[in-house]
Amino acid sequence: MGGGALCSDKLSADKVSSEKQSPDKLIALTFDDGPRPYVLFGTSKEHPGPGLVSVLDNNGVKATFFVVGWRLTPKTWGDKRYEENVGMTCLDAAQRLVRDGYELEDHTYSHIELRTAERKQGEQWVVGDVNRGAEAIKAVTGTQPRYLRPPDWVLPDDARRDLERQGFQVLTISNENPPALRDINSLDYLCAGKHPSGCPKPSLADGVVKQIEHREKHGVYTHILAFHELSSTTAVMPELISELKARGYRFVTLSDYMRAVGKR
Repeated sequence: MGGGALCSDKLSADKVSSEKQSPDKLIALTFDDGPRPYVLFGTSKEHPGPGLVSVLDNNGVKATFFVVGWRLTPKTWGDKRYEENVGMTCLDAAQRLVRDGYELEDHTYSHIELRTAERKQGEQWVVGDVNRGAEAIKAVTGTQPRYLRPPDWVLPDDARRDLERQGFQVLTISNENPPALRDINSLDYLCAGKHPSGCPKPSLADGVVKQIEHREKHGVYTHILAFHELSSTTAVMPELISELKARGYRFVTLSDYMRAVGKR
């Protein structure tokens, strides 16, 4: 991989579209920190370009969104300091995601780093914040979220045990988890903003593919990819999805992924 290209022998677009995908090579594509309407559905103003949902739909991919509970309150459209109001609330965006066949899972209500929160406010506050996020999601989807990705993958052990007893499966990057159930951290947050620092080289997509190749060397062909709802992430999705399809990967929702991987 050189010169910013994903790989020198990348298949042509026609060949990619006709390539037979393996049922055993799975990608669960996930996005954190939303709903962010301007990222999901695009804008012609501050962040021109297609929305993430259009990119996914055009590529026949269904993803799972780990959403933040406070965003699902009425009349909320985002963070006024950083986000653009495109005339759609976060709640409207979440409802549209569900109608279009995407999954919503729990990224807490407050999006606060939970180890610090436990030290300051106690373990029950942490559990309550997760459950409050789940209630907000259930109000949109009609079903209880099953999966939790804590902010920065940080969750105190006592809160983890309590939440797992409630039925949550906690996603992690910890080496204690089997690789197939361990998130790949895309590091896409290092590529955001006008002057990004630390973004994987030569590109974000290339950095993700390298992580997948490393796991493949150890016989792992099922991967949970963790991204964020960012315009910079949306921009690389067509390239990354095409590359992974060319390698025989099939994209599934997190629920379908867990059902398939859990049977192995």
